[in-house]
Amino acid sequence: MSMVNEKIGISVVIPTYNEAPVIEANLREVVDYLSAQGYDFEVIVSDDGSTDDTCARVNSIIAEHDCVRLLQNRHRGKGPTVTAGVLAAIKPCVLFADADLATPISELDKLLPHLTSGDYDAAIASREGPEAVRVDEPLIRHIMGRIFNKLIHLILPMGDIEDTQCGFKLFRTEVAHDVFGRLKVYGDVAEFTVPFTGAFDVEVLYIAMLRSYRIQPVPVTWTFFETTRISALRDSYKMARDVWRIRRAHGK
Repeated sequence: MSMVNEKIGISVVIPTYNEAPVIEANLREVVDYLSAQGYDFEVIVSDDGSTDDTCARVNSIIAEHDCVRLLQNRHRGKGPTVTAGVLAAIKPCVLFADADLATPISELDKLLPHLTSGDYDAAIASREGPEAVRVDEPLIRHIMGRIFNKLIHLILPMGDIEDTQCGFKLFRTEVAHDVFGRLKVYGDVAEFTVPFTGAFDVEVLYIAMLRSYRIQPVPVTWTFFETTRISALRDSYKMARDVWRIRRAHGK
């Protein structure tokens, strides 16, 4: 089913956890861009129990823009936080984008035509391929990302998806509601001893493939931002463990 390009309705879900230093400026960037492009849109900030003044800063934006709303969740990690936002989306398409805008909101224009054409149910940003641009990424991080991708493909049949982890993914909303509602490892029924959800994107994409949804990877420009939340060695082990859990949970 094709969609009308002009002023297509889009819900943008931005998960946050202690993003006070950047959230106001980045929210303004998202709202200003979507407004300038003439989209019918809403921005859903889904907060993961921030302990700084992230929510206060989001509320200051809400006071200026009624297209922005805030969901406040208990601290469970990125997976359940994104899921809460996606399931609350009401526009025909839903994009979830990392709060740091490592993938600029303008890259939406590369993804959207794949959905409006009716050829695909999801378009996902990819940092792989000759047309992709990586800015300021340390070589070791790139190498570890490639190793993780190879590991995923050894455990799960992921087709031509070479980058599962880029935090910029667009779905038809009815598809997203179906897929996110079927999460097991990172769903509402999952029990987390710590709020780690590193392979969350893998489970989302694997369910979409099992449901025979059509997914198009799209090369984008992406900028590396340093974070203390990710430990390459520690989290690589946990992500590999969770990929096995995803296979056991969904079979095939």
